[in-house]
Formats: sequence, C-alpha cells, structure tokens
Amino acid sequence: MASVLWLHGGACSGNTMSFLNADEPNVVDLIVDFGLDIIWHPSLGMELGDNAQKIFRDCASGAREMDIFVFEGTVIEGPNGTGRYNIFADRPMKEWVEELAAAASIVVAIGDCACWGGIPAAEPNPTSSTGLQFHKRSKGGFLGPDFVSKAGLPVINIPGCPAHPDWITQILVALATGRTSDIALDDLHRPQTFFKTFTQTGCTRVQFFEYKQSTLSFGEGTRTGCLFYEFGCRGPMTHSPCNRILWNRQSSKTRRHAVHRVHRTRVPLHGPRPRNGVQDAEGERDHPQGGARGHRSPHLHGPRRGGTRRRAGLVQRRHVRRLSRRSPRA
Repeated sequence: MASVLWLHGGACSGNTMSFLNADEPNVVDLIVDFGLDIIWHPSLGMELGDNAQKIFRDCASGAREMDIFVFEGTVIEGPNGTGRYNIFADRPMKEWVEELAAAASIVVAIGDCACWGGIPAAEPNPTSSTGLQFHKRSKGGFLGPDFVSKAGLPVINIPGCPAHPDWITQILVALATGRTSDIALDDLHRPQTFFKTFTQTGCTRVQFFEYKQSTLSFGEGTRTGCLFYEFGCRGPMTHSPCNRILWNRQSSKTRRHAVHRVHRTRVPLHGPRPRNGVQDAEGERDHPQGGARGHRSPHLHGPRRGGTRRRAGLVQRRHVRRLSRRSPRA
C-alpha cells in the first residue's frame, strides 16, 4: 500500500477539486482498488490541530513512512525569504515542504503553481512565489535544480490550471503500483504519456488553422475559424492532451462549451476560448491574457478590422475552389 501526503501552498484549490471529481479511476477506486493510503489531505483529512501536526512531524522525521508527497500551489518565500506570508501548522509552509520533500520517496507537483509558479509568480510577484523545481521555465525553483527524491527522481510535474483529473489519478496509480520506471519525463519533468503531443491534436478548428482562416469574435461557434491568429490561442505550440482526453468526456476550451478554469464544469461561456499555454509554463509569461507572443489580444487592442476579414474570406473562397476542383464532375 502506497502512502500519500498532500499539502496546499499558495493555491486556489482548483487541482484538489479536479482530483475529487476524477472518474478513471475515481478517488474511491484509488483507495479501495489500488490501496492508496491518503495520510492527510486538506479536504479529506480528519485530523486537525495537534493531531495533524503530529502526522506532518512523523512524516518529516521518517517515523511514519511516506511514499508520495504531493504539493499543490506555489511555495511562498516572502517576505524577505522568511515564508511567513504562508503560515501552516505553526510554521512557514516552505519549511514543511523542504523537510517533507527530503523524506518522501517521490515528490509530485500538481498544477501550474506548484510546477513553475503560475500566476502568483508573475511580476511583480509580491509574495516571492515559485514552483517546487522550476520558476517559470527556468530549472531551480524552491528545491533547486539538483533535487532528487529518495527514489532518485526529480519532482514529477503535472501542470494545468487545473490539471485534468485523469492525469493526476493515472500518474498516482502508476507510482503507487510500482511502475515508476514506466513514467518517462520530458525536459520540464512532465510525464510524456500526457505531454508529448500538442493541444491542437483533436481540436475541432484544426482545418481553419491549416488555411489560416481566423474567427473575428468570440461566440461564433466551432465552424467559423481558428482562434490562433487573432486571439492568441497557444494550442499549436502547447503540449497537452486536452482535445484527446476531454473534460467531462465531452469538451475542451476550444470547443463550443468552454471549460471553467476552476470548477471544470461544462458551462456555456458564449462560445469557445483560446488556449493559454499554461501546461508549457508559457501562459502567464507573455501577457496577462496568455496570448502567444507577437499576437494581438482582443482584450487589449480589439480585433483587427478590414484586412483580416478580407483575408479570411479570400482563404475561404480559395478553399472552396480547391474542393470543387477535387470533386468529380457529374
């Protein structure tokens, strides 16, 4: 039976909500079928106060075995390196993280904030937030670039805002069942199983990307153009399976019903939304809306007029002519 301790840092709890809504496998299956022993979790743990602190101290000292240490949210080092902006169990959270990461066999960062700092680490970063082993795309973070757990592994990053529940549970199952060697990591320490292909794979708008036909406003549905050229969607350059492993088995942000960033429910948000590239530590770096570098954002500038509409219409007419030439004559 593998034991898991899960703590929150500077987080919105979105990844916990994602985890609790997992389906393949769900949280009950993790515990009953795969024998996962959840030592303590902020939303599931029954112990409070001194009883909870005893669990943390025992895990940190090695008195209680801890196979997997899961951390969600940023490590807050402010003010002035003291970490006192985030006090947990009577001491700065960063001190718990340092001791527990050293004691764990495997360390897993869940969500963008834990992986590379996410939005809290964006300038001016008043809380001095950072990820466990990355700060944005630079290796280092709180634990340092050379950190390895007792199992000889770096921090395993499962990014996302939030991370898809299946990514979390399937990696935890692999770790809990001794298949750690099957998890190949990329240069950002992400499991290649989920982060080797681009988000664009499976996108319902991919044909418009190929013909450089852009949609001109939000809410135009999935059959009118690509969100890359005018709205800065980073799907063609972001690694994630969001259009292969759908949210609630039916949607992704680029489809008709956008996915709510925190609650993951299928809600109509007046049409599709562009991807912001957070799985590649890019979304928060370029500009607040997460658009691709060099692309104008409608939130900041408004859509281009005239030229884009004429260009989109020209591309569409050319595409129609190509199709008509290919079709057999009666």
